[in-house]
Amino acid sequence: MAKLIYSAITSLDGYVADEDGNFDWAAPDEDVHSFVNDLERPVGTYLYGRRMYEVMVYWETEPAVAGQPPVPRDYAEIWRAADKIVYSRTLETVSSAGTRIERDFDPEAVRRMKASAGRDITVGGPDLAAQAIRAGLVDELHLFVTPIVVGGGTRCLPNNVRLELALLDERRFGNGVVHLHYRTRT
Repeated sequence: MAKLIYSAITSLDGYVADEDGNFDWAAPDEDVHSFVNDLERPVGTYLYGRRMYEVMVYWETEPAVAGQPPVPRDYAEIWRAADKIVYSRTLETVSSAGTRIERDFDPEAVRRMKASAGRDITVGGPDLAAQAIRAGLVDELHLFVTPIVVGGGTRCLPNNVRLELALLDERRFGNGVVHLHYRTRT
């Protein structure tokens, strides 16, 4: 059975974007990016909401990716190789290979996907992750805590949800980012 993993870069005060929607402070350095690449290698499917998909499709369509250093190029290859499901009622077409649109997030369909998948699945974006967390679908969390306080914006984790976690691992990076790897307790 595959795991459903929520991975996010967050500010110290728990936001993935500030009040203006900016997340430029979250750009990983080469060391963090290389670590993320290794975490993403076993992923077979990405679940995205429309907004997160529109951010991530950069890795499919950006012509400059080929001219980037090895770590971002490696990530682009990892991302392109995985299947993608975009949950959106407004998106009409996708611009990446191996991608399909689902109009509604169906927790039972995701449970079946987890049961039959040969590789892990990630859920990207705080809104879609909140739905998966509330449905009890998320097995693990990878949080990259960035040394910045942004004071408000888009929360990394949903309000009004109690989720007990077991710390599996942690790692400190030279740029002050801390990776926290948790398993959900059922």
